[in-house]
Amino acid sequence: MARGKLRIYLGAAPGVGKTYAMLSEAHRRIERGTDCVVAFVEHHDRPRTEVMLHGLEQVRRREIEYRGGTFTEMDVDAVLRRAPAVALVDELAHTNVPGSRNTKRWQDVEELLAAGTDVISTVNIQHLESLGDVVEAITGVRQRETVPDEVVRRADQIELVDMSPEALRRRMAHGNVYKPDKVDAALSNYFRPGNLTALRELALLWVADRVDAYLTEYRSAHQVSAIWGSRERIVVGLTGGPEGHTLIRRAARLAEKGAGGEVMAVYISRSDGLTAASPKELAVQRTLVEDLGGTFHHVVGDDIPAALLDFARGVNATQIVLGVSRRRSWQYAFGPGVGATVARESGPDLDVHLVTHDAVGRGRGLPVARGARLGRPRVISGWLVGVLGPVLLTWLLTGAAADVGLANDMLLFLTLTVAAALLGGLLPALASAGVGSLLLNWFFTPPVDTLTITDPKNIVALVVFVGVAVAVASVVDLAARHTHQAARLRAESEILSFLAGNVLRGETTLEALLERVRETFGMESVALLERTGETDPWTCAGSVGPRPAGIPEDADVDVPVSDHMALSLRGRVLPAADRRVLAAFAAQAAVVLDRQRLRREAGRAEELAEGNRIRTALLAAVSHDLRTPLAGIKAAVSSLRSDDVEWSEEDRAELLEAIEEGADRLDQLVGNLLDMSRLQTGTVTPILRETDLDEVVPMGLGGVPEDSVDLDIPETLPMVHVDRGLLERAVANVVENAVKYSPPGEKVLVAASAIADRVEIRVVDRGPGVPDEAKGRIFEPFQRYGDSPRGAGVGLGLAVARGFAEAIGGTLDVEDTPGGGLTMVLAVRTAPRRRAEQPDLSAAAAP
Repeated sequence: MARGKLRIYLGAAPGVGKTYAMLSEAHRRIERGTDCVVAFVEHHDRPRTEVMLHGLEQVRRREIEYRGGTFTEMDVDAVLRRAPAVALVDELAHTNVPGSRNTKRWQDVEELLAAGTDVISTVNIQHLESLGDVVEAITGVRQRETVPDEVVRRADQIELVDMSPEALRRRMAHGNVYKPDKVDAALSNYFRPGNLTALRELALLWVADRVDAYLTEYRSAHQVSAIWGSRERIVVGLTGGPEGHTLIRRAARLAEKGAGGEVMAVYISRSDGLTAASPKELAVQRTLVEDLGGTFHHVVGDDIPAALLDFARGVNATQIVLGVSRRRSWQYAFGPGVGATVARESGPDLDVHLVTHDAVGRGRGLPVARGARLGRPRVISGWLVGVLGPVLLTWLLTGAAADVGLANDMLLFLTLTVAAALLGGLLPALASAGVGSLLLNWFFTPPVDTLTITDPKNIVALVVFVGVAVAVASVVDLAARHTHQAARLRAESEILSFLAGNVLRGETTLEALLERVRETFGMESVALLERTGETDPWTCAGSVGPRPAGIPEDADVDVPVSDHMALSLRGRVLPAADRRVLAAFAAQAAVVLDRQRLRREAGRAEELAEGNRIRTALLAAVSHDLRTPLAGIKAAVSSLRSDDVEWSEEDRAELLEAIEEGADRLDQLVGNLLDMSRLQTGTVTPILRETDLDEVVPMGLGGVPEDSVDLDIPETLPMVHVDRGLLERAVANVVENAVKYSPPGEKVLVAASAIADRVEIRVVDRGPGVPDEAKGRIFEPFQRYGDSPRGAGVGLGLAVARGFAEAIGGTLDVEDTPGGGLTMVLAVRTAPRRRAEQPDLSAAAAP
């Protein structure tokens, strides 16, 4: 059975009209004869949305009992039995009530799609999992209900339902989104113009990226090589030189001029060993690119201009930014340079910017890491000069009217030999000397046109010419090789110094180090393999790049680190000269791996030590604090059962009251211990719903005397998004702690107020207060401050309160009370939306 198709209406915020657009599409399809049903749509008492449901078949929902309430969810089995062609499923990111078929609604949708049913759904941009932190930074609200980005990206169609912030706020003011009593709070908190503008930008950029990905797939599938300038994408060509910072910043400014501009820095290294640039400088430039919002890419290619153009066309770039060459004027005799070549071959669809900088014309200096080999182009040039040069020179000299003399002829041929040595090394120079001596003998040494030499002086001259040519060629070639070897050593030392510094400072992870190896040597993939014994299979401790080697035998390069560890590289066979640096990388990789494991073991040891400390404190609490109320209960019961004393009714009532107080105290201590255990094991599962504070806070004051607290909870406060039970326990613990430390006759003030997108509950006491250095410790388990009596508790109240506050997405902090005392500030999130039937909700789309 073919998989169904998914269509998603994406919005920037609740109320933009996603559900309305989805229902309109359903009516259009029904008019065309498509079998379309409503699997789950929530109209939230919005008249226009409710009207759009008329005339649509709705599948009956499933009712679920949970915590004393009845909730409705989509009945997946009923929809599968109905088997429509198209199913409408609202709110893709919704979390189902416990007891449902799946945890999340998008999992329900996956079942429908697998059954061959097309699905139309809705989702807001703030519910995408990857944007959770960004949305929280913008709105101050952490979205509890999210959907994986991949689920939305896999949709066959994504349609953006867009609306300006001003239009959405007007829609809300008219009562088309929320009920009138919630409009003011919504407009002043979540739906502020700045929030809506930022969310709208997120939605537009996300959809633009999705469209760009589709365009890339289309171009690849249809083999489109021409550049389509649908988006400004600027490629910066880096050499690792000092001009890189200028080029990157200029490209960033160019990208800012166009909406959605993107900067992609690329460094192209040759395939003949180590890279030709300083790794330290490249790392700094890479950081700068990423800080400016761009990306860094490393490409291997011997023809730099062609590789750069291929990369630019492959990413559909519209502009290339290059620096003006650092070569000196005379060096242009060897070629036009990368910038001029790229500009000439870029074509009309790719703009090339040549940017001036401070290093123009100052020379490139010695090559940093080219090694002892001169490279194929230079060797070929050397052979051409060494072999064809003497022939061409002979033709020129024999055609000249005047004879310049044998001595001058020899000097000219010697010049060609030196040029061949400079370009191609020793062998082209020796060939030039041999060819030149034969040509001198045949054409310029009497008798001409024969290899016979009659004058002994000419024999000596030819021998001297050959000797000088060979000597000069040897010296020039040796100097060139020493220069390149010195450059290689310089590059190696710079790489090793940078590597050792990062590792010693602990700044390099194993993956980052392996990526450095891959970039430095231009390999396809790098893997660090290990095994426990000689006969045990190899396992991968870390890898980067596609298709890493699973065993050392499958790698192109294998560097043993120890008897049971090896660094394996795929891509090409490295020369022996490169293995020295590679061995250093391998040793450092083993060090980094050991350091990471030691850190994990240290973390586990710290957790065990913390557990031992808590267990020790728990034993102390059980041995003393829990025995204190038990001792009181035991004494009172023994007194009541004693036959030696005749107790009056007042005495009996007093003893019974002591038993009740001890039992209550014991129940509270055991409750806090159990709550702390739940928090530490992560078994606290909050059920968040919209709640009025004036319904919860008063219930948390039941454990303190009625005349010990002044309560100030305004009725105008916005709804909060909390778990009522956990919030009540947190308030109870904080208030009980404040009452315990307050002086006799001083009441504790419990007040609440709304600030931006949160509501703060402030518990103010006039007790002794806490020094600044001790404020952080009072929230740790089994901590009691000051002269609190041993029987007053086990020191878990504030620890449990903070744990519950964080579990519901809030915070619990401490401040000094002006005039003396301590103020506990419990902040919880306001509810950005409300749903009548659900325990944990996000707002749905508006009509």
